[in-house]
Amino acid sequence: MPFVILLLLYFSASNERLEANPYDKLLPSFTQIADAVERFAFTPDKRSGDYLFWKDTAASVYRICLGITISAGLGLLIGMLSGLLPLFRAGFSPLITIVSLIPPMAIFPILFISFGLGELAKVMLIIIGTAPVIIRDIQGHVRQLPSEILIKAQTLGASTWLVAIRVVLPQIMPRLIAAVRLSLGTAWLFLIAAEAIAAQEGLGYRIFLVRRYMSMDVILPYVIWITTLAFLMDFSLRKLSSLCFPWYHHQEAGK
Repeated sequence: MPFVILLLLYFSASNERLEANPYDKLLPSFTQIADAVERFAFTPDKRSGDYLFWKDTAASVYRICLGITISAGLGLLIGMLSGLLPLFRAGFSPLITIVSLIPPMAIFPILFISFGLGELAKVMLIIIGTAPVIIRDIQGHVRQLPSEILIKAQTLGASTWLVAIRVVLPQIMPRLIAAVRLSLGTAWLFLIAAEAIAAQEGLGYRIFLVRRYMSMDVILPYVIWITTLAFLMDFSLRKLSSLCFPWYHHQEAGK
């Protein structure tokens, strides 16, 4: 119902503005939006022959998936080590805390100078923006595990490595997925910003390219598509967690 109400409100406001000024670009009609989608998604570009909408989607999805995957891997590895090993935590926790407080956009120029204008700088921005948060979250969850479980495993002869793999890792994986889900919005924010500043393709690049022409008929479908992609990624991660770790969700539901 809220979505239906929003569509009706948009339809009403768009009709009023277009009746007053048929050339108004702020609130394009649904017909204009459909024409823009047809032009970008289903009509080859005259210059390159590419379908720009799908080319932009592929570029952005590749960057976001690569960045968030690396962030999740770093978060799991460093977070587990920090949570399990006091010596490691004493050395790295202050560094992780400081890095997590640095606004990633403030060091964006440094990334471009260091890594160039290619894919690496954009992916690094996502990693710097999301990995410290995931690391701190995983570290906190590891430290919250009941000490009795770890002591029993060690009493039975388990090494630190075995405790990490057989005891801690199964407990932490669903929490890692939850941390990644919470970081998706931030990752998309940094990706769109990076593509807007320095890119030749991508959803963010296209939005900021056409904004100078006030092409809201293009911008709105792109924004809706970005939201849809973010929702699908979040939904997929939630379903993956439910299938692989049903015990975790039963515990959460019982709280």
